[in-house]
Amino acid sequence: MFGIFKKKTEKEKLQEKYQQLQKESYELSGTNRKLSDQKTYEAEEVMKQLEKLS
Repeated sequence: MFGIFKKKTEKEKLQEKYQQLQKESYELSGTNRKLSDQKTYEAEEVMKQLEKLS
């Protein structure tokens, strides 16, 4: 019930950012491959940060 007031942890924020970047990369893959690759790279960097936290 009170989950809406709970602050997100750094790990949760990074996971959301990773998922968003992966989604953007997929959507761009049909129209702009270079931008898609850039988003994939950014997602990989976020994943590295997640691994450091674990």
